[in-house]
Amino acid sequence: MAPKPKEKPKASAATAAISIEDLFTSLNRHIQRSEYEQAVKVSDQIIAAAPGDEDAIRCKVVALVKGDCIEEALVAIKEFSKKASSVDLSFFKAYCLYRQNKLDEALESLKGHEGSDESMLLESQILYRLGKMGASVDIYQKLQKSKIDSLEINLVAGLVSAGRASEVQGTLDSLRVKATSSFELAYNAACSLIEREKYKDAEQLLLSARRIGQETLMEENFADDDVEIELAPIAVQIAYVQQILGNTQEAVAAYTDLVKRNLADDSSLAVAVNNLIALKGPKDVSDGLRKLDKLIEKSDGPEKLQLARGLDLKLSQKQREAIYTNRVLLLLHSNKMDQARELVGALPGIFPGSLMPVLLQAAVHVRENKAAKAEEILGQYADRFPDKSNIILLARAQVAAAAGHPQIAADSLAKIPDIQHKPATVATLVSLKERAGDIDGADAVFDSAIRWWSNAMTEDNKLNIIMQEAAAFKLRHGRKEEAARLYEELVKSHGSLEALVGLIQTAAHGDIEKAEAYEKKLKPLPGLKAIDVDSLEKTSGAKHAEKGPTAAATEIYEAKNKDKAKKKRKRKPKYPKGFDPANPGPPPDPERWLPKRERSSYRPKRKDKRAAQVRGSQGAVAKEAASSSDTKSNQPANPKGASQNAGTEQPKASSKSRKKSRK
Repeated sequence: MAPKPKEKPKASAATAAISIEDLFTSLNRHIQRSEYEQAVKVSDQIIAAAPGDEDAIRCKVVALVKGDCIEEALVAIKEFSKKASSVDLSFFKAYCLYRQNKLDEALESLKGHEGSDESMLLESQILYRLGKMGASVDIYQKLQKSKIDSLEINLVAGLVSAGRASEVQGTLDSLRVKATSSFELAYNAACSLIEREKYKDAEQLLLSARRIGQETLMEENFADDDVEIELAPIAVQIAYVQQILGNTQEAVAAYTDLVKRNLADDSSLAVAVNNLIALKGPKDVSDGLRKLDKLIEKSDGPEKLQLARGLDLKLSQKQREAIYTNRVLLLLHSNKMDQARELVGALPGIFPGSLMPVLLQAAVHVRENKAAKAEEILGQYADRFPDKSNIILLARAQVAAAAGHPQIAADSLAKIPDIQHKPATVATLVSLKERAGDIDGADAVFDSAIRWWSNAMTEDNKLNIIMQEAAAFKLRHGRKEEAARLYEELVKSHGSLEALVGLIQTAAHGDIEKAEAYEKKLKPLPGLKAIDVDSLEKTSGAKHAEKGPTAAATEIYEAKNKDKAKKKRKRKPKYPKGFDPANPGPPPDPERWLPKRERSSYRPKRKDKRAAQVRGSQGAVAKEAASSSDTKSNQPANPKGASQNAGTEQPKASSKSRKKSRK
């Protein structure tokens, strides 16, 4: 902010005036060079020489803000407000409070400045960060006639965040601005296409935004790394679109490249890490936790957990909530229940009024096999906040159904009136009540759905589907009269063949005449005129024989298969390398695959008798040895006896273990 030209002082203060003029010249030079620290020092010199000088005070405050010394700027504003009450610094105070994320105090400080464009622009930014997107967009629309640079960029961003993406193209047309006039506007317009699920168009516009951004930033002499950092949000959004379109490998590669190279602003890097973790799921839990640990840090303030590097101010509530949610899920997958409980306990304070902390708390209880506790928590929240209860009741129904509590699941679904008539809900409710043994309740669900669709004036009416399933249900549970009535209504109103068959089957149990009357409406099957049904019933059994084009096609197909089998070409056998079939040599041993001890040629080794253990005293051994030698010497030589002894002796197993050979 350049200082205003000062009037020439009086002659009595000529020396002091020259000094102040020189200081203002120096101050202007520092401001032009973005030397904010020096500008603050010179401003202090001017204020010391001329207390209460408005330009010097404003220059000091702006220099402190530009130098990111927000706390010092607030201190200076407080001091100057006491000393120089004539100088209004409330706008600068509001901006400093906005930078500190003290949004309510910032709005309070802006009171009295509502008419100026600068205050309206700041107010719209504060409302945007507070999540009041509608009010923010209203202010932007009031500023359309003012000549504010890049107003359309913020206006489109506000419309997208407010859920009014369908108004973006009309707004650009009214402003007579093309979406490709700048890469920031092209990016925001692509985000509106993503909200409208036009992913292919969004991808093309994002690619154009990246190309335009590269050309623009290179013309401004940005370094290559700085260009990549500036365009990182576009790269993350392109990867997200590829992820939605099912190009998983391309999305993973893009996210991984952004994280590894670390050439992105903090918010884009955090979104890339979160999306990559969500894409991988529970495949690599430890790596995902390490990445998220770098984004979440503990603090000593009222909020024990917060995002690092000021991400709380840079990310939207939806993005921050997604990061915390993914961390809880990863902790559950890794069975770190203590950390999961700690984080879930802190989330209600971080995101007051959000449904996600309640759902995550129920997930922790389910992981701990406390399904009843999870059902209780969800039920209590649904009773306290009925306007937000739909998602909570659906979650409670899922938990109860998985835990084997069908009645609780059915009661939870029954409390959501918006979906009671839908076929999927009707089928789920009937199935749950059947499992719970409440057949009358399941029948009542069908009757209620039939009444709703009978009075519904919609093009896609599901009355015939509901009535068909209701009739089948009633017939299955022995309510034949009601089933026959529904089938008859379907036949009269829609002429359904399935309903006609069902009506005949149902009426055959009690009203034969009605069954025969409706049976005549069935079209005769071809090829049944020559069949005598009475004689067919007297036979012991009938062998199925296909006639007609299907049987003929089958026969032709089988004949072709037989011809193919006959024409099968014989191939020469493949021999091992170096084998000559003319001189094959001796045939291989047929027992070559058997273990050695199982082959016919196997001969076990005899045990060495000399190695036998000798027990007793030495004298006894000597006597036994002597007696045995005497006995052998006295026995006559008898080869026949020797052969008999040898034949009766059995080989003994060796005391050593032996490995089976597979040679």
